[in-house]
Amino acid sequence: MKRALFALFAVLLLLLAGTGPAAAQPEAEALTGADGMPGGALPESDRMQKTEGEPGTDGQPGSDGQPKSGRLPKDWTKRVHPIPEVTIVGRRPIKEIGIQQTKFDSVALKENIALSMADVLAFNSSIFVKSYGRATLSTVAFRGTSPSHTQVTWNGMRINNPMLGMTDFSMIPSYFIDDASLLHGTSSVNETGGGLGGSVKLATKPADARGFGLQYIQGIGSFGTFDEFLRLTYGDDRWQLSTRAVLSASPNDYKYRNRDKKENIYDEEKHIIGQYYPTERNRNASYRDLHLLQEVYYNTGRGDRFGLNAWYVDSDRDLPMLTTSYADEQLFENTQRERTFRSVLTWDHLRSDWKIGARAGYIHTWMGYDYKNDLGNGTMAPMTRSRSRIDTFYGQAEGEYSISSRWLFTASLTAHQHLVESADKNIIRQDGHTAVVGYDKGRIELSGALSAKWRPVERFGLSLVLREELYGTVWSPVIPALFLDGVLSKRGNLVAKASVSRNYRFPTLNDLYFLPGGNPDLKKESGWTYDAGLSFAVGEAGKYRLTGSATWFDSHIDDWILWLWTVKGFLSPVNIKDVHAYGVELHADLSAALSEQWKLDLDATYSWTPSINVGEPLTEGDRSIGKQLPYIPEHSATLTAQLAWRSWSLLYKWCYYSRRYTLTSNAKTLTGGQLMPYYMSNLTLGKEFALRWADLSLKGSVNNLLNEEYISVLSRPMPRINFEVFIGIRPKWGKKR
Repeated sequence: MKRALFALFAVLLLLLAGTGPAAAQPEAEALTGADGMPGGALPESDRMQKTEGEPGTDGQPGSDGQPKSGRLPKDWTKRVHPIPEVTIVGRRPIKEIGIQQTKFDSVALKENIALSMADVLAFNSSIFVKSYGRATLSTVAFRGTSPSHTQVTWNGMRINNPMLGMTDFSMIPSYFIDDASLLHGTSSVNETGGGLGGSVKLATKPADARGFGLQYIQGIGSFGTFDEFLRLTYGDDRWQLSTRAVLSASPNDYKYRNRDKKENIYDEEKHIIGQYYPTERNRNASYRDLHLLQEVYYNTGRGDRFGLNAWYVDSDRDLPMLTTSYADEQLFENTQRERTFRSVLTWDHLRSDWKIGARAGYIHTWMGYDYKNDLGNGTMAPMTRSRSRIDTFYGQAEGEYSISSRWLFTASLTAHQHLVESADKNIIRQDGHTAVVGYDKGRIELSGALSAKWRPVERFGLSLVLREELYGTVWSPVIPALFLDGVLSKRGNLVAKASVSRNYRFPTLNDLYFLPGGNPDLKKESGWTYDAGLSFAVGEAGKYRLTGSATWFDSHIDDWILWLWTVKGFLSPVNIKDVHAYGVELHADLSAALSEQWKLDLDATYSWTPSINVGEPLTEGDRSIGKQLPYIPEHSATLTAQLAWRSWSLLYKWCYYSRRYTLTSNAKTLTGGQLMPYYMSNLTLGKEFALRWADLSLKGSVNNLLNEEYISVLSRPMPRINFEVFIGIRPKWGKKR
């Protein structure tokens, strides 16, 4: 009886799905990933199969007298019979065996147009976001590692800066990202090598538009901030086109209390009778960022899909003054400009049990940094005129093949060719000749991977990944990764996961060649990482759903690269013997329907991440052994809570970072040495309006709700309480009023 009821329910789902636009797609087209493109071959048990002779599949009458066209008659409601509740259990995708992954939903990504991916990661994940200030460099670090140990991909193409090895997340608008996820530790080996901490996957996907569409949002905030977002879309059964634009600009001159300075209070006889911390403005901190994203997708209707993504960045930023500076901002210029173009062309060919795909991409980045000083007569003399040009050519081929429901094999080969020219254009005259300080280098980076995923029984899975990489002329040893998972209890969906991998990261081009300070004798970093964890999911349909996970990890990384001061007065990278990074990650998520109109969503994370230098002293005075690495908090936590009623929503966000050290010795000095813990709270109230001619939205946000005084990086001020208002419109073109 239960099987008959389940079959009836499945048929109803098929019939209802057949009334939508996707009903005209061939069977292979239904296999798509999170980005809207083909997501890979799936085993039989993970796919919905069509059965010959089944009612409603070939347009002929079935045994029940209903047409087999997949469409229901107008009086279908008269044929509905009440049935007992049916529980449907979906199998875990075989591609995700043993993977520790954090996925972000659209609510977090599309909260407001002023957010960058740095903001999204700070409030919605357990990883540490290191920010130099509002609209300045923001990097992320997994599990007690450094920003260069985090690999970042956009539509499959790695976008880490080959000079620095890191990615500036303040330059990635969250409204340009449709799909984002984190692969923790060992799990990153499935996508790329070098992610000793993990990797961040970013992607765009088709808008699923029908006809023309438009969305416009205007934001106005404190400190004279203006944010604008525009999206134009067009789509039909074959084509999906989208154009997005984001423009952000601000003088960014917020007030802060400068605790790195003290002002004296004098009496009438010029005796000091007191002191206070002065209130100053964030000086020389204005910015203007423009982002344009063009997307074109084409579906042949025969299992082939093509995609083109082109992203242009035009950024002009003044670099804020340090809190320790007494200089007059009118007497110097300190600016950074960036022009970046990224493009990816994709092709995917999908069949019922196999898939092949290819990608080609190109990145061009021009960066200019200028520092000028007034000579005293109103003439600005250039002190530094740094120019960097980066060209990256990208190619990838991949394939997947499924044997029944138990085996899935994958293979991929990826290439990145970097051409980098970096120089200070200030000419230095030596013996009548001219010289430019910098380097001009190229490097090919290849990465190949093979994997086999096996699920011998329903409740157990095993995955083996073998990866090897080439950087320049140096091959890495084989990078192995083994993943296991198993269902301990179907009640509560209790799943245990474990993994182990060895990984390598090669020095960046700046590590090797930067002048002054580059070290061509650096060794590549290497290490073993172990993961083990539990996850669960419980709930009652239509009432609540609670999910959670707990993960323990342990990493031993040899030859860790760290930039240290030399006796000559500049920084230079060295290999630290050994770093032990370990800890625990916790995550919980609750979605509850309090009533028919009230909805509540809670999401919380906690991370404990000691990262200890356990190597040998570099000098007799080296006091870094046994100490936490600089700028890595041992504890971090986040909480988001959203309450929705009808078309109203109230969102609260909170994050916490524990004490961070600025010195490898963890010592406290007169000038600092430690950054105090801080809490951050944001609050957003939103309302949606559905009019006959358009959908409108109105939001108001309060950032730093509790007016916290804090800094993320030494001597870099952060804003106190500030406000933003956003209004959006989506015209209903071609729709009946």
